[in-house]
Amino acid sequence: MSAPLFLVEALPTGDALTLDGPEGHHAATVQRLRVGEELLLADGRGGTAAAVVTAVGRGSLEVTITSRGYVDAPVPRIVVVQGIAKGDRGELAVQAMTEVGVDEIVPWAASRSVAQWRGDRGVRAREKWVATAREAAKQARRPWLPVVAGAPDESTATVARRIAGAAAGFLLHEEAEERLTTAELPPAGEIVLVVGPEGGIAPAELTAFRDAGGRVVRLGPAVLRTSTAGVAALSVLATRLGRW
Repeated sequence: MSAPLFLVEALPTGDALTLDGPEGHHAATVQRLRVGEELLLADGRGGTAAAVVTAVGRGSLEVTITSRGYVDAPVPRIVVVQGIAKGDRGELAVQAMTEVGVDEIVPWAASRSVAQWRGDRGVRAREKWVATAREAAKQARRPWLPVVAGAPDESTATVARRIAGAAAGFLLHEEAEERLTTAELPPAGEIVLVVGPEGGIAPAELTAFRDAGGRVVRLGPAVLRTSTAGVAALSVLATRLGRW
């Protein structure tokens, strides 16, 4: 089993580090790492460091850095615009998409979204997505932590502008004729992939995104849930772009 990964604000410049706070508690108390065991540190921006535990405290570890590395950000960058879903479906989508390799997730206030992020509720909901992405990135040993955009969510007009400025924009839709498996992909820049909520993308939204340069595509004959469509599409893109 590979060494567990812990996220830190900044990697140490020296050879030693005290891992404390929530990450230290998780390492020492939950995972119960012991002296001599190895772990990985990452700053969420491509920087990594391998380390070995030299002492265990109460909710903290003392570690010695054994090697350092840096992983370039993937190109092209993949952004998923996720229609806000009811219940925990949005968090399930964020978790799976992070593990597969999404670079940014944009919560979208679609017209057919059952759940609405308003006021403090919206702030808390977005924070849950951020926390979910963080934990999933650690589970997947990702050196890059995906960004969760929105303040806390984005409007259709804002998403349309994002598509207009991207190298490619794809709208998942069950009635599309073009398939994502054969659509032309850009070698660089940003790919924006739009996933609708439970009720799908409304006709007016589809028109706005098409006018911005988005292309309507499908995955296959099955109609997927909003919590699985994004991760399925990301799997296609990861394979075609050589990430996998």
